[in-house]
Amino acid sequence: MNERDEALAEALSGYRLLLCYGLLGELMVRLRVDYMAGQFTWLRGLGAAVEVVPLPTAAPVEENADRIAAALLAGERPAILVGHSKGGLEALAALLRPGAAGACRGFVALQSPFHGSPVADAVCQQKPLHLAAHHALKALGLGSGEGVMDLTTARRGGWMAAHAAAIGRLAGALPMLSIATVLQAAEDWQDNIYLPVARWMERQGAGPNDGLVPVASTQLPGARHVVLAGGHRALVTEGPGRDPIGVLRGALAEVLGTPEDWGLCPQTPTGDRTWPRTPV
Repeated sequence: MNERDEALAEALSGYRLLLCYGLLGELMVRLRVDYMAGQFTWLRGLGAAVEVVPLPTAAPVEENADRIAAALLAGERPAILVGHSKGGLEALAALLRPGAAGACRGFVALQSPFHGSPVADAVCQQKPLHLAAHHALKALGLGSGEGVMDLTTARRGGWMAAHAAAIGRLAGALPMLSIATVLQAAEDWQDNIYLPVARWMERQGAGPNDGLVPVASTQLPGARHVVLAGGHRALVTEGPGRDPIGVLRGALAEVLGTPEDWGLCPQTPTGDRTWPRTPV
């Protein structure tokens, strides 16, 4: 363990870390596809109390929010929530449940479409495709197609507007940060999967995106925001040009009020926000 990790391990003592998977996350783990595995193992190596909140990731956002809130309230120690993609939406909704924010030390959202995704819009507009996805997700035990509908821009936009005041109060009481990525060039097969969709989203006017989520959709009012390079799994999967452990190390340091140079800002695309350096 290096000095940076030793300092972080000490700062994390007394807290729990709850990881909230994004859509299909538990299926990827079941199939032994790398998904937050390196980050989980690294946290365990630090001696951190880390667990994955068991979620049927295709279930409706509000149902999974109840599960996350229950996990928050069940522990004796305050928790830091880390949510990827849809898991970040559910973590945010959980924090608005009575008493949940008081059991939380901070919230990190990785590539979360708070304002929805045009990809979800396209899937849900094609009724046969949406119906097929619904049956497939239920058959796999991942929840229902309603969880996909919850990712549409109309549904997320309505939810964010309805909860704007509560989110503002939460941001004033809890350190929150949202990290996005932009896919500009595919370095390996994992990014290649997202590149055609990323180009399609740009043509649709969604702006810079990671192949599933526009950068604009990841902006959470009151939260810190940073943009790095990569596809939609860049922050949760190891590979060429990616350092998910380094991202999480820096994010946790920021949430805990011990910011450091995590060495990733050079990846920030020109013209997008860089990481703020004011105290939490």
